[in-house]
Order: sequence, then structure tokens, then C-alpha cells
Amino acid sequence: MRFEVLGPLSVVDVCVNGTRSSLLPSASKKRILLAALLSRVDEVVSTQSLITEIWGDQPPAKVRGALHVYMAQLRHRLSESTAPDRQATIVTEGPGYLLRLGGAELDQHEFDALLTQARTLLDSGDLRTADHAVRQALGLWRGPAIAGLTEGPMLGVYATCLDEEYVAALELRLEIDLLLGRHRAVIAELIRLVHDYPLRETFYRQLMLAFYRSERQADALNCFRRLRRRLRDELGVEPCRPIQQLHQAVLSADPALDRPMADVAVS
Repeated sequence: MRFEVLGPLSVVDVCVNGTRSSLLPSASKKRILLAALLSRVDEVVSTQSLITEIWGDQPPAKVRGALHVYMAQLRHRLSESTAPDRQATIVTEGPGYLLRLGGAELDQHEFDALLTQARTLLDSGDLRTADHAVRQALGLWRGPAIAGLTEGPMLGVYATCLDEEYVAALELRLEIDLLLGRHRAVIAELIRLVHDYPLRETFYRQLMLAFYRSERQADALNCFRRLRRRLRDELGVEPCRPIQQLHQAVLSADPALDRPMADVAVS
């Protein structure tokens, strides 16, 4: 059994012969219930939190009974897995419920492991393998996290956190691209990203560096000016220190900028 939250919610059962079948509940409220449990996998989620997530501030008269029915139906659905050793279980505990993964898989865990591996490989200087790992991690995404289920407070925060991890992975992949000398290849993507994430300074720094290394010094300087104007107009602040330092280096045509291994800071 495999749960997927890096895109629309999915539950897939993989049979011994390799065939795949969906165990995703058809009712939207049961999907919200499952997603809420996955957002705190192996942790107790309180009954009240689940009620709020599913019904908001307008729960039905016998809401706890309705939740109990949904939970029983969801347990039954998950028990239909053809591989008991890879089956997740829902447990009643304390003030609520928890989802135990057991031998089941969660794509978020695979993504996190690949991203950690990529960072470790980058720190050790193995750029090619780090590049492969981060691209594998990004390849797990199928669209916006738990798309269509994020109206409640718990899942709204969960989706925001997952999306933040996705953007951090993008930053890492682009950092590696620049280290590998792919500055011309990433310019178009970075132009789109600074449009989509107008206050994300890392993308501006990467675009400035890509422009400069592509013999486009004027574009690099204009990129800085656009960021500075936006930050001043919207937040009343200046760009962060690394970008200001890069700006000065571009102005002075610092030879260090010509080296692909220069000016890299990955957290």
C-alpha cells in the first residue's frame, strides 16, 4: 500500500503480480479524514480537530457518531489491501485516532529521504549524484499537495509546509545546476520562478548569477533593481546581504563570479 500526498491524494494497492488498484475513498469527507490522519502520521489527531477539519463551524447534530461511521468505513477500505504486511491501520488512542503506516509507504517520506541524500552528496562534492537525487525527489510531485482538500485549518497548513519543501528542493536543484555550469539552461525557468515567487530572494540571486555567467551583465543588474524596488515598495526592506554582495560583485565584474563553483550557499 502506498499513500501519496505530493499532488492529489492517492492510495494505491500493489498486488503480488504487480497490478495496481486504487483504495482512495470516493466521498470527499472521507478523503479529508484520511488526509488529516496522514498529515500527522503515527501521531494522535484529536477527535475535535478531525471534526473541525471535516465540518468546519457547522457540524451536524450527531457529529461524533458521523465521525465514528466514517472512521469505520475508512478502516474497512484500507483493510482491502491484498498485501497485509504492507497495510496501514487506524488506531483509536487517547483523545482521537492515529494512522500507523506499518509496512505501507508515504511519498512524503521518500521525498524527504531523497532531499536529505541530495544535500549530503552536495556537501561531499558529489554533484552528479546529488543532481540525480534531487531530480528524483522533485519527480515524485504530481501537482499541488493534497489538491482540493486544503480548506480546513490542519490540511491548509500541511499543504503549505509541503509546498515549502517543494520550493526548497527547486532551489537546491537550481543551485546544483549552476555549480554544474548550466547557467544558460536555467534562465527561462528562473524568470518564471521569480514571477511565481516574487519575494523569494534565492531565485533572484540564482537568476542574477545565471545572467552574469551568460554574458548578460545588464540583465543581472536589472534583476537586482526589480527585486530591490519590490522589497522596498511592499515591505520597506533592502535585499538580503548575499544578494547585495552579489550585486557589488556584478558591478565590479569580479572574476570569482566566472567560476561555477563560486558564490554558492546551500542551507
